[in-house]
Amino acid sequence: MWWKEIASREEGRLQPNSFCRRIRSRRISSLQLSNLKEFVSPHRGAVNSLQVDLTEGRYLLSSASDASVAVFDVQRPSDIECGGLLARHKCIIHIDKQHEQGHKYSISSASWYPIDTGLFITGSYDHHINAWDTNTSQVVMNFKMPGKVYKTAMSAIATTHMLIAAGTEDVQVRLCDIASGAFAHTLSGHRDGVMTVEWSTSSEWVLMTGGCDGAIRFWDIRRAGCFLVLDQSKSQLGRRPPLLQRATTNKGAMFRETGKSSCAKSKGQQKKLVSDNGSKLSTISKMGPQVKGSVKQRLHPGMVSSQDRATAHYGAVTGLKTTEDGMYLLSAGSDSRLRLWDIESGCNTFVNFETVRLQNSKGIQMAVAQDSSLVYAPCMTVVKAFDLWSGQTSHTFRGHYECVNCCCFAAQDQELYTGGNDRQILVWSPPNSSPDEPDERSLKGKVPFKDEDNWSD
Repeated sequence: MWWKEIASREEGRLQPNSFCRRIRSRRISSLQLSNLKEFVSPHRGAVNSLQVDLTEGRYLLSSASDASVAVFDVQRPSDIECGGLLARHKCIIHIDKQHEQGHKYSISSASWYPIDTGLFITGSYDHHINAWDTNTSQVVMNFKMPGKVYKTAMSAIATTHMLIAAGTEDVQVRLCDIASGAFAHTLSGHRDGVMTVEWSTSSEWVLMTGGCDGAIRFWDIRRAGCFLVLDQSKSQLGRRPPLLQRATTNKGAMFRETGKSSCAKSKGQQKKLVSDNGSKLSTISKMGPQVKGSVKQRLHPGMVSSQDRATAHYGAVTGLKTTEDGMYLLSAGSDSRLRLWDIESGCNTFVNFETVRLQNSKGIQMAVAQDSSLVYAPCMTVVKAFDLWSGQTSHTFRGHYECVNCCCFAAQDQELYTGGNDRQILVWSPPNSSPDEPDERSLKGKVPFKDEDNWSD
């Protein structure tokens, strides 16, 4: 299947990075429901969130509406069945409401600690955010929130803080500090509950939030007030030009402006030489007030009333997802619209995503492919893969019997995991993928040796 690329690579006509990109792109574009890999779901309620750890890409964390959370090893199966053709993955950790420290109501969000699989975070409708020790399955820190927790998130690139951003039914976004066990501060600006939060992938200080008021706000957590409110009427056509092209354009514009200003100055000097002393004084007296009046106080965009009331969607913002390069933000709303935003300019790119039906009663979790070419969005009972720039549907994944709530893309294996109200976690993988080679014990019908990893090597 790959013989042309392999031959080009052997002959030196194809660089290693280009070879990897082509293989990865082909695998991503050929995803289908896997008949070789299966997750045995322990959940008795709708699966609300999924996340693969960012350190090894090996452990899948899932949470459900029955107040349970589970961890799966996506690389090492629990059982090999059907003569070694089907790899069944059972959960290696399962915590439900029967646990003495477990949540009492639906767990809406679960996420790994970004730099270590020894800790994970859960947020629940019981108004609590818990930090769990993976080794002992015990709560090591608890935060009491003012309302139902819709979404929690931690920055994947943070090096100077350990903050959990929490969106709740309260109008304020709260930042919980794991290091101190207290609230760092609150972010005020939304006029209704906050359904989704997302950290920037290019700056550890920038947080993006979407509320039930239809607004998407950008915050620099080092200062008070949001610095940007996205407005759906402020638009640009398509993606921004490449950096080199923009630099050349800006340089040409700068030279043109410099030339014009120098010409204007020379003409002004010539006029001054011709005119008498009285006219010179009158010109200076006229310029004085203009210079003073031109220095205006620069207002914070978050404080300007017209910009502060801007909306990104006509309904609640139910999902946010940034691209891998941190340049664009994808948003979903209860108005059944998907919008792509340029983070630098804050403009709506006007990518016309095909008409879809999105859930409007709860938040959804979208995923972006490794090369940011495709975006995966739960659309009722199916998952659709859209081309990021044309907005056209590339693939439609059908397999769930009820509404799909979350998508998670595993970059290491180029697999897609989806969870829905039917309590199932489905695996979508390239057709040529196969389960890990079973050892001699598994061929004899025995379970392989347990992985002795202590989570925090």
